[in-house]
Amino acid sequence: MATFDAELSLDGATATGIAVPEDVVEALGGGGRIPVTVTIGSVTYPSTIARMKGVAKIPVSADIRSRAGVAAGQLLTVTVEHDDAPRTVEVPQELRALLDEHPDAAAAFAALSPSNQKRHVLAVTSAKTDETRQRRLAAILAELQR
Repeated sequence: MATFDAELSLDGATATGIAVPEDVVEALGGGGRIPVTVTIGSVTYPSTIARMKGVAKIPVSADIRSRAGVAAGQLLTVTVEHDDAPRTVEVPQELRALLDEHPDAAAAFAALSPSNQKRHVLAVTSAKTDETRQRRLAAILAELQR
């Protein structure tokens, strides 16, 4: 486990990330992609340290920023711990039913990384209306069947 202070930087229009010091990367075993558990304030979440333009970074989603009450430009105290636990994503019933009806899409979904699976899950669970949910489910199916 390692704790360090770093700025939450804006990397593009909305993407934010935290640069991880090289000594922390080495302490966690080094390598290209390091699975970690990240704690910012009272929020703990699974993530991966990966190199972006040569810099080891941890992405911080809008959901995590909102839950932690942080914004780009802030100096944060960050705790990271190597995480070898299997990454699983809870699939909502509507998406599960769609995947059950389309085995080819289910296989494609299963082959996705947990973060890409979560992207699809969030598209479904964040829909405010049934019409939006159905449209997003159709788009997910089309993407998985490509």
